[in-house]
Amino acid sequence: MDCIVRGGQEKLGGSCLAERLGHYVQLSEGEREALGGLEEQDRFFRRGSVVIAENEKPREMFVVRKGWLHSSALLGNGSRQIMRFHFHGDLIGLALLAFADSPETVTAVTDVTLCPFSREKLAALIGDHPRIGALLLGLTAADRVSMADRMASIGRTSARARVGSLICELFARMRRIGALDGDGILIPLTQEEIGDATGLTSVHVNRMMRALVQDGIIERSGASIRLLDEKRLAAEANFTDRTGIETGWLPAAR
Repeated sequence: MDCIVRGGQEKLGGSCLAERLGHYVQLSEGEREALGGLEEQDRFFRRGSVVIAENEKPREMFVVRKGWLHSSALLGNGSRQIMRFHFHGDLIGLALLAFADSPETVTAVTDVTLCPFSREKLAALIGDHPRIGALLLGLTAADRVSMADRMASIGRTSARARVGSLICELFARMRRIGALDGDGILIPLTQEEIGDATGLTSVHVNRMMRALVQDGIIERSGASIRLLDEKRLAAEANFTDRTGIETGWLPAAR
């Protein structure tokens, strides 16, 4: 059985990466088995652990089986910019394919279970299953466009739009992998982490969240957020869903 996510709960067993990729293409049995080979070992990290450190030489990449992480960079003024959040089925550490030194720090937001694998193992998988390599390339490109959208939002939009865009992004990604619990999700992020992702102080984040609640756009209960008017929030934030990609160009499965 694959790593299936329903209602925000991960059911471990099989390949979480195959489950994610299976939302885009019908995987062959050989592709599923090959992807499962990247998840032969589980490694546990506690909340707050640094999995990959910026400017160090990582030896491994990881598949996320359980929990949330974020990738960040330390800026010249000492502040932190969170660039991407990662959860079940995501790949982290892909910068190892291009650079010897990591350009980012990957930190566990919650307790996480990861599966380590080497770039040589990924290279062998792509050689045997080029469709998987092409699909990963497409998804990586989509992730970069999504990150560019948020960087543009930080530079050119209001505080409310920045927070709204991040909420829309998280909902879109959770919806794509079938992890919405009705019309809500559990977002295990502090206001400081949301601020570091949107270029805002935690005080600003709190104000924007309260304003969205007061205007009837979202509903909050602890770490749980429910979208009451997603269409309005997406319009205010000028949000574009980047989770759907073109797959008609992919080579045939082997």
